[in-house]
Amino acid sequence: MSIPTPGALAGIKVLDLSRVLAGPWCTQMLADLGADVVKVERPAAGDDTRHWGPPFLQDGAGRDTREASYFTACNRNKRSITVDMAHPEGQALLRRMAQQADVVVENFKVSGLAQYGLDYDSLKALNPRLVYCSITGFGQTGPYAGRAGYDLMVQAACGLMSITGHADGEPGGGPLKVGVAVIDVFTGLYASNAILAALNARNASGEGQHIDMALLDVGMAVLANQAAGFLATGQAPGRAGNIHPSLAPYQDFQTRDGNVLLAIGNDGQFARFCAAVGHGAWAQDERFATNTARVRHRAALLERLAPLMRQRSTAEWIALLEDKAVPCGPINTIAQAFDDPQVRARGTRVDLPRDAGDGIATVATVASPMRLSATPVAYRSAPPALGQHTDEVLRELGLDAPAIAALRERKAV
Repeated sequence: MSIPTPGALAGIKVLDLSRVLAGPWCTQMLADLGADVVKVERPAAGDDTRHWGPPFLQDGAGRDTREASYFTACNRNKRSITVDMAHPEGQALLRRMAQQADVVVENFKVSGLAQYGLDYDSLKALNPRLVYCSITGFGQTGPYAGRAGYDLMVQAACGLMSITGHADGEPGGGPLKVGVAVIDVFTGLYASNAILAALNARNASGEGQHIDMALLDVGMAVLANQAAGFLATGQAPGRAGNIHPSLAPYQDFQTRDGNVLLAIGNDGQFARFCAAVGHGAWAQDERFATNTARVRHRAALLERLAPLMRQRSTAEWIALLEDKAVPCGPINTIAQAFDDPQVRARGTRVDLPRDAGDGIATVATVASPMRLSATPVAYRSAPPALGQHTDEVLRELGLDAPAIAALRERKAV
């Protein structure tokens, strides 16, 4: 029997005090890479997302359980313990855990953990090597620091909704949120990167540090080229549906039986497209010969392309262009995406066994996209049941069965 390869972060201990999505997304990435992540949850209630359903996980008979599927998106490879941090003995347990941890991740309001002695300054005094990551809506400083922050609020505040959706006056026009809580997800990604950088810096200095992650900062950062365009010109971009502001043709088109995406990113691709559809002269037309010209004459280009694209089915367009290095593809539903042969070949769905005594035998999750050759991601455990590992973790702290029972009796855990 082969011995599993230790993960890239094997030996790193993470105390996860975060809830909902941004923090848990960060800590799941660390867990996937081999860190030992202990997720601390409220007794009886747990992480809010355990109750954010429907949809719910199903038992072996196909009946809905009380466990929402949302929780499973970002809590794989973790151990769950229940601790009441408002209880003095609960606080003492968490401080003991922080003394042995390499990383703490939390997403409470600014200074919210100080009353429990679990803020950065308090824990740094106990463990100077600690990397402590705080995730808030607006950061630790500034006039909005005390406000609660949520993904939808930040999508609106950072301008993302102002560039998402169809333009005013068009059918369905108006600001639109992205279909996934992308600011939370991106914040988790940035936070995990910052934690890895801080761990590397600790190798040289021997000291940990505080990481201040704000959803609003991340929302501004991921505006990417749209922010760069504004900073260069002073002109705020607007909504343009699925049209790319700097490329043409780079959008969806109606076909004879549905829709297809055409994503032409350079002049060579456009010339090959024109040749394939029997309109090679378009690539020589000064209005369309370069990308800049095509963007400036987008309306004239679309007058020609829209009726042309309706002459073939989606499958016919993909078949025509796929061997000509012209980016073209379907607009899938999520169900179609999971059934795509490339998605299946990459093993994107991972079914994890779960033995928590709650009737849920397996939990399906989406594979990590991090494919490391020497230290691959390991899927060690399904998202845990609430408090599934409380006794196990407390035993590792040195508590015996009577001590654990006494903590339960006093409702500290």
